[in-house]
Amino acid sequence: MSDTVVPTAASTPASTRSPLDDAREQLAQAVEVLGLRPHVHALLAEPRRELSVSIPLRRDDGTVEVLRGYRVQHNYSRGPGKGGVRFDARVDLDEVRALAMWMTWKCALLDVPYGGAKGGVRVDPRAYSRAELERITRRYTSEISPLIGPNQDIPAPDVGTDEQTMAWMMDTYSVGMGYTVLGVVTGKPIDAGGSLGRASSTSRGVAAVALRALGHVGIAPEGATAAVQGFGKVGRGAARFLAEAGLAVVAVSDVDGAVHAPEGLDIAALEAHVDATGTVVGFPGSAPIDGEQLLALEVDLLVPAAIEGVIHADNAAAVRAKVIVEGANGPVSSAADGILSKQGVLVVPDILANAGGVVVSYFEWVQANQSYWWSEEEVDDRLVGRMNKAWDDVVAYADSKHLSLRLAATCMAVERVYRAHELRGLYP
Repeated sequence: MSDTVVPTAASTPASTRSPLDDAREQLAQAVEVLGLRPHVHALLAEPRRELSVSIPLRRDDGTVEVLRGYRVQHNYSRGPGKGGVRFDARVDLDEVRALAMWMTWKCALLDVPYGGAKGGVRVDPRAYSRAELERITRRYTSEISPLIGPNQDIPAPDVGTDEQTMAWMMDTYSVGMGYTVLGVVTGKPIDAGGSLGRASSTSRGVAAVALRALGHVGIAPEGATAAVQGFGKVGRGAARFLAEAGLAVVAVSDVDGAVHAPEGLDIAALEAHVDATGTVVGFPGSAPIDGEQLLALEVDLLVPAAIEGVIHADNAAAVRAKVIVEGANGPVSSAADGILSKQGVLVVPDILANAGGVVVSYFEWVQANQSYWWSEEEVDDRLVGRMNKAWDDVVAYADSKHLSLRLAATCMAVERVYRAHELRGLYP
């Protein structure tokens, strides 16, 4: 694609811009391109509901501390809210607002009948015992329970949470209701009403879209190179699926550091190393590098799959990848988008690239509501089918209107949400 329109950084300095600044700027760009009335931005830039709660925690040693948690429902014109819950020491309300907005666009783009929501607790889960994390989860769930429910707002795992967290949330909510409510959360363990294929769904979707993106720029997967920033729920599976497709994954990183092997890492062996040691650092046969070096490696594909804002105005010019596929939410800032576009880098936006999780969350929710579970093959086939259709739709839209993939995807999503809002009308 040439002559593409990309979001440009607003007047806020790059060093002080937040994910919420980027999310609102992307919305403003879409509203302008679509020719919508000015009030549409005001309607869609603000969350419909948000809740801030205190979470008193009795530590294992008997001391008490108070944590802060949030739940934001950005929009529910197309259906109940949907979005993850993250446990992270950097969580704040503006971050959760941005993530909830991106969830709205993601659900609309993949045409699942949800609005966007997000939640989080400001806590470093590595500093707490399993028993303490259970108490945090249950108290947080009880505090936000008036806002959640299978027809109202359905949480899921995110950074720092997992299927056990979702089992605790489901149980806490169910105890309050007096009966088991499987559909209140997704991403649960299989034995607690989860779906086959859910654990790897975001990773599988990232890999599927990455292969389509590489093909779009004329790169065959066999012999192509990739670097994956983040080796958690998304990055780990994405690295595995990319390696299985024939790519050489030459570098990966986690919160402790990064490793590099120019000929390609043995991903299966690396996974075993991480299971044994808790980190990619020290993997035999690899060389240590730092996270910024990983982002600047000369590779065909870069998958930032950790947190938001890792590629920004100050380091985007150093990126030498041909394709970036956003495994995380918001890893490339608006300012970086413009720089990367000038360098000819194809950026596949998060609301398309990492939507596999919400697609299979939808499948899990449907199965729970029907009490009928699908095979893993059915789940995987339906997921890849949805991802491929979304890719084709976004590329066609971008080409027809000479837009970047991010702006095209955001325009498509905003238009669908706005149409639903207009059809429902403004109450009262």
